[in-house]
Amino acid sequence: MAELKASLACAVLLSYTAFLLSSAVLAFVEDLDDTFKDNRMDDVWLVDFYAPWCGYCKKLEPIWHDVGAELKNSGSPVRVGKMDATAYSGVASEFGVRGYPTIKLLKGELAYTYKGPRTKDDIIEFANRVAGPAVRSLPSRQMFDHVLKRHDVLFVYVGGESPLKEKYIDVASELIVYTYFFSASEDVLPESVNLPELPSVVVFKDGSFFTYDEYEDGSLSSWVNRERFQGYLQIDGFTLYELGETGKLVAIAVIDEKEPTEENIRLKGLIQRVATEYREHFNRDFQFGHMDGNDYINGLIMGEVTVPSIIILNTSNEQYFLPSEPVETLEQLVHFINSVLDGSAQAYGGDGIFQRIKRVAYDARSTVMSVFRSSPVLGCFLFGLPLGVISLMCYGICTAESDDGAEELEMMKREGLTDEEEEEEEEEEERRRQAGKPEAPEDEEGEVERDEKSAVEKKTD
Repeated sequence: MAELKASLACAVLLSYTAFLLSSAVLAFVEDLDDTFKDNRMDDVWLVDFYAPWCGYCKKLEPIWHDVGAELKNSGSPVRVGKMDATAYSGVASEFGVRGYPTIKLLKGELAYTYKGPRTKDDIIEFANRVAGPAVRSLPSRQMFDHVLKRHDVLFVYVGGESPLKEKYIDVASELIVYTYFFSASEDVLPESVNLPELPSVVVFKDGSFFTYDEYEDGSLSSWVNRERFQGYLQIDGFTLYELGETGKLVAIAVIDEKEPTEENIRLKGLIQRVATEYREHFNRDFQFGHMDGNDYINGLIMGEVTVPSIIILNTSNEQYFLPSEPVETLEQLVHFINSVLDGSAQAYGGDGIFQRIKRVAYDARSTVMSVFRSSPVLGCFLFGLPLGVISLMCYGICTAESDDGAEELEMMKREGLTDEEEEEEEEEEERRRQAGKPEAPEDEEGEVERDEKSAVEKKTD
């Protein structure tokens, strides 16, 4: 008995501890209502706008609590909250919420939408980056080297106060959702970095550096947007979506990394060489990389891409280009890219009306197939039940029409028999007139007929 009481006491203690821990975690994420918009200006807020019925929102919920806990424990000034966008639709629409879940960082009058992977580390990194100053200072060579090691792509303004710095700050405020922006004096940079003039905006990536030229590169915002990726990178579905915002065409080597055959390695190497050796020719218009497997590409083009192969995607209009012959050399690959650039290459796909209809049909078929593959019983229930109901409705309609037709036919027959009886009566009256017999009134018609029958019976006797 004593052991039983001890076990019960331990169970109660553990339950109470778990309750306290869960309550502490929940305290890191604040539930927001319609008073939030009037009280938010004094703090930086990271808010998840969700819908209670949204499956993606439910999947994000435990991650969101982890984000709130880590930001709170790290001493971050960012407050984490969540809002039911269906209950407070007016507030959500003011912040430009169009889908669920939507993650926004609100800083003063500015609202930044998070578009990255929904993982704890990525969301926290986004919050810390956007919550801080748009442009961070690098005061020493040691600090510059430390930051350069941490970032694959590093934007730095070099020089003093100038109109270019003002533009740089504006661009940083706009594009800080994607990357960091720094400023430094010339003596902070490595001695190997020789700038043609000051002030300058420099991007450090791919083991080198490149300087912004207003006359050749256009607006600073467009240049930063194009240069915020490495020249060559591994591409997945999310990265491809982000690359679409740069306006570049994407040249991809579709390979199988699980089976690094000679052909896989060769095509991947060709794409890497073009990205490095032909940067000056293609960097403005093309992004280069490789993708593991063809599943995502097949769904994108609604077709089948062989592995390994090379494909160029135009994410702005859903067109794609394939080499007309196997790519064996670097020169053949460069020729293919140039043909896409000058418009002589055959374009497939697109966003025309036919392709849109095809996309709807393809997505519908893919959805049905995925449901049946994952759960055949659920697929039969979801699609078999509606089909059965529709079939019963059609059967009922057809049966009702048949009964109505039979009733109409019966009515027609009855009407036909009535017409025949009327015709017989008219003929009988005509014969009586011709025989000189007076017409019997309607109420005596039955008696006359009985007298005639009696006379006939007497003659028979």
